[in-house]
Amino acid sequence: MTLLYTLLAAFAATFFSIALAAVVSFGRLSRLVDRMVSFSAGMLLGTALLHLLPESVHVGRVDIHSVTATLLGGLLGFFFLERLSLLRHDHHHEHDGHDHHHGHDAKSAGKGGWMLLMGSSIHALADGILIAAAFHTDLYLGLITAVAIATHEIPQQIGNFFVLLNSGFPKARAFLFNVLTGCGALAGALLGYFSLGTTGGWLPYVLVVAAANFIYIALSDLIPQLHAQADSHHHGGQTKAAWQQPTLMLAGVALAAFATSLLHGH
Repeated sequence: MTLLYTLLAAFAATFFSIALAAVVSFGRLSRLVDRMVSFSAGMLLGTALLHLLPESVHVGRVDIHSVTATLLGGLLGFFFLERLSLLRHDHHHEHDGHDHHHGHDAKSAGKGGWMLLMGSSIHALADGILIAAAFHTDLYLGLITAVAIATHEIPQQIGNFFVLLNSGFPKARAFLFNVLTGCGALAGALLGYFSLGTTGGWLPYVLVVAAANFIYIALSDLIPQLHAQADSHHHGGQTKAAWQQPTLMLAGVALAAFATSLLHGH
């Protein structure tokens, strides 16, 4: 029965948060995608730095040098993956006889969407393992952990949807891919249940790699878009962006911090 409870809790925690986030993101707020880039950047940075990295130290009792080395390796790894993607993209354009210079246009922004899905899959895997570990300890603790993770995931999933929409994903496709990445929680729950004695050693590093992904997307994709948006406005628009962008980014960080405090409160 413990396995059944673990899978049901992982399913409910993940897909409830995705469904609720989709309702919010695809409503009237979907018209504000350009403005919500700042909010999404704040959510990603807040989730990575206030939740994932501290949690990696807490669950594994690993030393800070291991965490920072893994973080650096993750950032470099995602950079190399993006370079490889750009090389393949340019190679196809050369064969087609085209020469395009995009900068931070929709096509380059789209790469941030795919990288986000990669990081979200890793994060979901880690959540599933955490839920399995909690149920292995105590049924009540497992239920509380699942509810806490669902509460934490809702604002993060809202930020994810805005990133995907901003990257050019149609709404249906963004929802489908978010659901597919959410299946990582079920995989993590199974993995955690059947190999609980060995997962503890590498779970912290899974969390750090997920954090590296979120940080990389925010710094390499979203924030440069914010600079490009501000530069494209006339003087009055630049003044508005000068206060609007930081305000929305701080709101994203604050929401991530609030959700994290709810998770750690249990």
